[in-house]
Amino acid sequence: CGGSSILSETTEFIGAEHVMAKRAVTPEVGQQLIDLVVGCEARAKALGEDIRGGQPTPGNIKGGLTTIEEKSLGCMHKAGHAPLQGVLEYADSPTHPGLWIMDTPGQDIESISGMVAGGAQIVIFTTGRGTPAGNPIAPVIKITGNKATWEMMQDNIDIDVSAIMSGEASITQMGEEIYQEILRVANGKTTKSEDLGHNEFSIYKIAPTF
Repeated sequence: CGGSSILSETTEFIGAEHVMAKRAVTPEVGQQLIDLVVGCEARAKALGEDIRGGQPTPGNIKGGLTTIEEKSLGCMHKAGHAPLQGVLEYADSPTHPGLWIMDTPGQDIESISGMVAGGAQIVIFTTGRGTPAGNPIAPVIKITGNKATWEMMQDNIDIDVSAIMSGEASITQMGEEIYQEILRVANGKTTKSEDLGHNEFSIYKIAPTF
């Protein structure tokens, strides 16, 4: 028994994939993750693109990030501390409970669509600068740790966790608030994107998106 969670956006593991691989339940699963990231970079290079050269993005840098490795370590923390059960192809479904990583592009809507196609019932979407996101199938709970973003976009974001940054609340306390919000949405509460009628859908193209 127990639920499954999916962490996505392959490009956001670059430079820290070996750290996440140590959390795999078997060496084989860890190697699958490393191979996934190496393959992603190889596809980009085949198209004449350098993912590392374009990361962090200007928005990331303005927000305080300095390197792609720093960004990747932040991505990993979204997954908590659970062991990594396996690696999924785009839109594939987890075969048993636990944490999984899905091969998706870094583009938000394509990433969300892949997870929902794989069976995700609720999406937790973090944004520092206020990226709007919604899905026609699964509710999207948007979270920000940026107080300025929250103040400007309260009508579009569900949870403000900036109290962690200001020292007014702990990660554990805010984690409990997120968990309770997931339960409320699972029991019928509508998210901001649902209230606004904001639905987006896009899938992985033949030529990959990075």
